[in-house]
Amino acid sequence: MTGNALPSNPTGPRSSGAPSGSGRLDPAIAARLKRDADGLVPAIAQQYDTGEVLMLGWMDDEALHRTLTTGRCTYWSRSRREYWVKGDTSGHVQHVKSVALDCDADTLLVKVDQVGAACHTGDRTCFDADVLPLAK
Repeated sequence: MTGNALPSNPTGPRSSGAPSGSGRLDPAIAARLKRDADGLVPAIAQQYDTGEVLMLGWMDDEALHRTLTTGRCTYWSRSRREYWVKGDTSGHVQHVKSVALDCDADTLLVKVDQVGAACHTGDRTCFDADVLPLAK
């Protein structure tokens, strides 16, 4: 394995993180992650073939473990305080193609094949509805 790409089938004891769960994130991966005060890491979802940035979600060790082992994006909802698998209620599924850790080990890039809208508003991405003007 090269760079900061994460393996697709981690095993081992679960590291300490925010919300507890039943999965076991590979301890080598868990040791590398830099989490926020709540034990979370931002996860950027990107369309694998076009490079389109779709959304930002949050993962703890359990959510990352589930994402790596199921092939479906699992996030931690900060507002609902529960795990959610993208598409379970909407049908707008994210099929995971790869997961990479950035150079600072504090952000995940999840390349996915997005089925339907990625944004909860029904838009294709969370970033196309409010583009800010640039100074000339």
